[in-house]
Amino acid sequence: MQLTEMHPRILIVEDDLRARALLEEFLVRHGLSVTTLGSGERVTEVVSREGVSLVLLDLMLPGEDGLSICKRLRASGAKVPVIMLTARTETVDRIVGLEIGADDYVLKPFEPRELLARIGAVLRRHGGRAGPDDAPVHSGSVYSFGPFELDVDQRRLTRSGQVIVLTKGEFAVLEALSSHARQPLSRERLFKLARHRSFVIADRSMDIQISRLRRLIEADFSKPCYIQTVWGFGYVFVPEGNAQ
Repeated sequence: MQLTEMHPRILIVEDDLRARALLEEFLVRHGLSVTTLGSGERVTEVVSREGVSLVLLDLMLPGEDGLSICKRLRASGAKVPVIMLTARTETVDRIVGLEIGADDYVLKPFEPRELLARIGAVLRRHGGRAGPDDAPVHSGSVYSFGPFELDVDQRRLTRSGQVIVLTKGEFAVLEALSSHARQPLSRERLFKLARHRSFVIADRSMDIQISRLRRLIEADFSKPCYIQTVWGFGYVFVPEGNAQ
């Protein structure tokens, strides 16, 4: 896969010199411009100065760790997409990373071509043209997933061209989920994103809305593929429709 059409610049933040060099060589070979750092001290400076398109950020770094760096980037107002790299497998680390602003999370050891595909998908979600053909599409005000299209401006959901009627609350929740694809969202965050006056945080109104949406868009609402539960936390929207 070549990504030369966009000439995106990737910032690799990895303290392992050999791993950093191998990854840089692979990405350059596939048409990407690459800048590397061995720690997080200069990440914000490099992102703002060099027009970085995406950051590959190792979680375990000397001094400031990846989670703290990502949080600092977002606090500075930087909207550059971040893919976190880590050998950790604990779900809580993944959730925390995504909640503070990471766009994706890749576990080590990884297949380089898989990482390249993830990079392409994230770049395309953030307005680039590169990426695998089967990546979910957000075009203007329309979110596409499977046979569905959610048109935000028209406030309309269709399946293969057929309109599916949604209540205002259902639409608000689906729009919030679609615009934060693959990001685990707590119920409280969903309430804030949806901003619908019929929701009361103290009750089960969000769970009810999710249940209704699943009955409308899932092939089997008891085994959801699009709106998945993150146990003990909330929900995550998976546009590819991968089963849990």
